[in-house]
Amino acid sequence: MRNIDANKRAVVALGGNAITREFEEGNIYQQFANTRRSLLGVREMIDRGYLLAVSHGNGPQIGNALIRVEIARDQVPPVPLGVLVADLCGGMGYMIGQSLQNKLIRENIDREIVTLLAQVIVDRDDPSIRNPTKFVGPFFRKEDVEKFKKERGWTIREDPGRGWRRVVPSPKPIRIVEKNTIRRLFDEGVIVITVGGGGIPIYIEKDSTYEGVDGVIDKDLASAVLATEIGARELYILTAVEKVYLNYAKPNQKALDRITVAEAKKYLAAGQFPAGSMGPKIEAAIRFLESGGEIVMITSIEKHVDAMKGLTGTRIVHML
Repeated sequence: MRNIDANKRAVVALGGNAITREFEEGNIYQQFANTRRSLLGVREMIDRGYLLAVSHGNGPQIGNALIRVEIARDQVPPVPLGVLVADLCGGMGYMIGQSLQNKLIRENIDREIVTLLAQVIVDRDDPSIRNPTKFVGPFFRKEDVEKFKKERGWTIREDPGRGWRRVVPSPKPIRIVEKNTIRRLFDEGVIVITVGGGGIPIYIEKDSTYEGVDGVIDKDLASAVLATEIGARELYILTAVEKVYLNYAKPNQKALDRITVAEAKKYLAAGQFPAGSMGPKIEAAIRFLESGGEIVMITSIEKHVDAMKGLTGTRIVHML
């Protein structure tokens, strides 16, 4: 393998818009086209000699998968959410891996790429398991809500202004079962696509065996755990916006070019970063940096290359 600098160690977390974009049908041709576009920054990092691991979101895809489960419920046994997450880790990893492999083949670049499923351990007593709040899947009619609650044991709540949907746990990630394997591959220069959709949530039984959780893990928080466990120095969180902002979408909106961990914690505590959007990304940045990481970059997929050149994006560091 050529042009690898062992000191350049990064995890790239692709946002949910990397593969399925808003206002698109989301067919397989669009998904592959979007995937190819999302990898321009990753391609640049390969040129710069980075050791790389790539994670990705799966929000639109898990929603579609749950719709398929509901439509086919009378024809085939329903598939639980944790298994759907695992399915998508494989399917989406295939799209990302093949798209990147084709780029490298055309340019005669020798780097191996592998997709690896990741079981992510959570606390079986995580508060979100007792009080789920993460909306997933299709909308239901109000008159069907009580029936589904009783028959399927679901928690269903009103998604304000949209309708009634199932809510599931979104527990905090603790560690990754396959971390040692991922790190060996990473250290050898293999580009590892893993922790897709936040990874497959599991908890540890009293006899030390594993059991799945019917829930989802935030992709950015899981990516921070991944980055820490494989010894990455940099974490790139790619999302829908070019920079992090204070007072986002308000007349006094202010872009942040470079902030410290202390400033990030202060802004988060002040409510600047909502839980449903930028909040988990800032939490992930803080967690990674406080666990030994050096730099977190938050920017859009389209601006990934420019952010690496210092032209845009929000850089979070220990000290200015």
